Amino acid sequence: MKNRKSLVLVCLLLSIAVTSSYAFCGFYVSKADTQLFNKASKVVIVRDKDRTVLTMANDFQGDPTEFAIVIPVPTFLEKDQIHVTDNKYIDHLDAYTSPRLVEYFDEDPCRPRSIERAMMLKSAVDADARAERERSDSQGVTIEAEYSIGEYDIKILSAEQSDGLETWLRENGYRPPKGASRVLASYIKQKMRFFVAQVNLAEQSKLGYTYLRPLQVAYESPKFMLPVRLGTLNAKDYQELFVFVLSKEGRVETTNYRTVKIPSNVDIPVYIKDQKLFADFYRAMFATSVGKENMRAVFLEYAWDMAWCDPCAADPLNRDELRELGVFWLAAGDEVANRPVRRPSPAQNVYVTRLHLRYTADTFPEDLAFQQTGDRQNFQSRYVMRHPWKGESDCPAAVNYRRDLPKRMEERAQNLARLTGWDINKIRDNMSFPKGGPKPEPFGKTNWWKKLWNK
Repeated sequence: MKNRKSLVLVCLLLSIAVTSSYAFCGFYVSKADTQLFNKASKVVIVRDKDRTVLTMANDFQGDPTEFAIVIPVPTFLEKDQIHVTDNKYIDHLDAYTSPRLVEYFDEDPCRPRSIERAMMLKSAVDADARAERERSDSQGVTIEAEYSIGEYDIKILSAEQSDGLETWLRENGYRPPKGASRVLASYIKQKMRFFVAQVNLAEQSKLGYTYLRPLQVAYESPKFMLPVRLGTLNAKDYQELFVFVLSKEGRVETTNYRTVKIPSNVDIPVYIKDQKLFADFYRAMFATSVGKENMRAVFLEYAWDMAWCDPCAADPLNRDELRELGVFWLAAGDEVANRPVRRPSPAQNVYVTRLHLRYTADTFPEDLAFQQTGDRQNFQSRYVMRHPWKGESDCPAAVNYRRDLPKRMEERAQNLARLTGWDINKIRDNMSFPKGGPKPEPFGKTNWWKKLWNK
């Protein structure tokens, strides 16, 4: 044990931690999930009152013998409060909440829209609400419990002083990064415990897993916060963190940092439809949004009732998937009024918030503190492509449409340049629309009779 681990002090967590909206009609084209970002950690928090279920997915790459995780937790954990789950549930939640690209096709301006279509686009839609121990003692470190769960060996530690805890970690094969003692001391002062997990290679081989599965812990604590400072100690650069919060009440926001909505519902050029270009767009757009003014901001990328989506980047999670992620207030099984149904019923009374931050020790010197709000207003990071209508109608509306189209195309180019910092001239070059736009003849001046006799 003493020679095999280089410590990865993961920044992950600690405690945690009916309205209407307009329909976003359109055709879903592509999504920007967490895989677009390097050094990205994902955390799922299920929170109601003081009860928390925390799921931690790590992005560790390398020999599993080199893996270890140390997480401050607000209370002692019994063995049955710890669980190992599967990445597929977090991946599904990631896909469901991902920023998305949608496309529209402009209609014939000479064809009046039906009342039903106009109402569908404009009306509000109500969302459904719902020997080691002795040495440890001499250093002021107490091993309060040891568990083997799945492929992990887990210890629950308490400590009296940070120096003793840091010494214990070093003597047991960990290599805490420089500055760990100061950060550990702040958690010890709060009388927090430390959750330490390592990989048991024999158990991993027996279970047949070739990757590290997410760990889950369930506990009760009034603290609703996220300790990110440990993760910055051994980081050479900024890190990405995605926090998915599932709650009853509504949207979750940070209280000690600004929560900022990512730019959304913006028209951009059609050529961004290419999957790689959309990925490049979103990465550049997020970096530009962080910039210098929002280095200490947490970005809201999605907030929606889990029962539905519009448009859907993935199907909503069903009840069994949500329970696997820890949504403890949902009844077991897919039942409606105690009657089994043939297909999984949609989730009810679960609201999901997706937060994204890019952080360093300098930009986020404090751990994140959260609060639940009663706001169930739907929000998603959504970017729109509109394909121009290419018909030949000559009604006044069509003439006006053609006349205004170059201006709208230029606005989309400007939007893309503003969001990403890309060169406007290169954007114009990449746009399929001719430079300067078409030059339609005024209505009444066309050779209209050619369409009558020359078919």
